[in-house]
Amino acid sequence: MSIPQSGGGPIERYEQMVEYLESGCKPKEDWRIGTEHEKFGYCRDTLKPLPYDGPRSIKAMLEGLRDRYGWSPIYEQDNIIGLELNGANISLEPGGQLELSGAPLTCIHQTCDEVNEHLREVKTVADEIGAGFIGLGTAPTWTHEEMPQMPKGRYRLMTDYMDSVGDLGKQMMYRTCTVQVNLDFADEADMAKKLRVGLALQPVATALFANSPFLEGKTNGHKSWRSRIWRNLDDARTGMLPFVFEDGFGFQAWVDYALDVPMYFVYRDGKYINALGQSFRDFLKGQLPALPGETPTLSDWADHLTTVFPEARIKKYMEMRGADGGPWRRLCALPAFWTGLLYDGTALDAAWDLVKGLDAETREGLRAAASVDGLQGEAGGVSLRELARNAVNIAQSGLEARAVPGAGGMIPDETHFLNALQESIDSGKVPADELLEHYHGDWNGDLSRVFAEYSY
Repeated sequence: MSIPQSGGGPIERYEQMVEYLESGCKPKEDWRIGTEHEKFGYCRDTLKPLPYDGPRSIKAMLEGLRDRYGWSPIYEQDNIIGLELNGANISLEPGGQLELSGAPLTCIHQTCDEVNEHLREVKTVADEIGAGFIGLGTAPTWTHEEMPQMPKGRYRLMTDYMDSVGDLGKQMMYRTCTVQVNLDFADEADMAKKLRVGLALQPVATALFANSPFLEGKTNGHKSWRSRIWRNLDDARTGMLPFVFEDGFGFQAWVDYALDVPMYFVYRDGKYINALGQSFRDFLKGQLPALPGETPTLSDWADHLTTVFPEARIKKYMEMRGADGGPWRRLCALPAFWTGLLYDGTALDAAWDLVKGLDAETREGLRAAASVDGLQGEAGGVSLRELARNAVNIAQSGLEARAVPGAGGMIPDETHFLNALQESIDSGKVPADELLEHYHGDWNGDLSRVFAEYSY
C-alpha cells in the first residue's frame, strides 16, 4: 500500500481536487509503465511468515537490501518500513508482504529487467538469513493469528475498521498479494476510455492470473480467493464502478465518488490520526471530528485517494488492480497485457469495441465467475476464455504496433511477454489449475510442497 504523500498547499477550492487529477495528463511520448508486485516472505525451516523484527525478519531484509544494494531507508517512528532508489520503492503490506513499486519505465523490456534484478537482490539477502519468498495470490497455509503486523500506523487503524464494513478485510490486508501496473493518460477523454476498458477487462486479468486456490492449508473452491476477498470487503470503496460507464464521466465524477468514500486517517507530523468513517466533505468545511477547525491540504487529498480500492482506479495515473501475485513470467505479462491494450490507439479502440456492449450486470457477473472458475467462467452468455483470447490478441497487436525492441535490437518488440497468457488461453489452464493438479496429484494434499517448488 501507499506511503504517505507530501507537498501541496491547502485546498481552498473544489476545483483543486479535479486539477490534481488533471495534472497527471501527459503527451504520449511521456507515458511510462510502473509495475508493482507483492510477495510473501517466510522462514525456510518452519515455513511460517517472517516476523517484523529479529535476525530472520522483514526488518533484516530491508536492512540487508539497504546495506548491500544502496537503497535509502524510509522510517516511521524509528522503524524502517520501506526503501527507495532511482524512482522505485520497496514497501510493506500489513502482514509483511514485500512490495516493489517499480520506477516509471518506457517499455516492458525494462520492466522485466527491473523485476529480475529485484528478485535477485531479494533472494541474495533472503538466502543469507534463512528466508524465502513466494508469489501467490493468498497465503496458502497461514492463519490470521500467525501473521505478523507491520509497525505502520495506517495499518493499525485499518485493521480495527475492517470488521465493521465487511467480512474479509483482514484477509485482504494480511494474507493476499497482487501484481498491478500503473499507466498514464493523455487527457480526460483518454483517461475515461482507458478506465472503462480497464474496469471491463479486469475479470479477464483476474482469470488469467488466478493463483490463489488455497487458504489455511486447504482448497477454497475458488481459482482466485484474493478476488473473492475483494468482493466482500467494503462496498463503499471497492467494486466495478458502474458510474464510470455513464455519459459525461470524467475527473469531476471521480472526485465526487472519492469524496463520498469514508476516510481512514489524516497524516500529521509523522503520525496517523484516526478519522475512520469520517467525511472528507466535512474536512473541506473544517468540520472533521478528528481535526476540528482544520481544513485539508492536497497531500491529504492524495492520501485519501490511496484508500479507494476499486478494480481499477485513478490518481495522477491509472492503476490496474485485478491480478493475483504469481511467478515471474506473469510479473512481466501483466504490464505487457495492459500496455498492449491501452498504449496504442488502434488497440484501445478495438478493446473498447470488445467490451462496450457489456452491461453492468454482465461485468459484475464476469468478475465473480473469474474468481471462482478462472478462464472456465462465464456470465451473461460471455465466456471468459473467449474474451481473454480476443483481449490478448488485441494486446499483441498493440505491442506489435509499439515495436519497441529489446536485447540490443535482437528482439523486435514486446509481444513475447504475452506468451504465458497465450499458453493459458490455449490450454484453458491458469496458475491455480496447475497448483490444484499438484495438490490432488503428486503432492498428495501436502501443501507445504508449494514452498519448495514455487518460491522465487
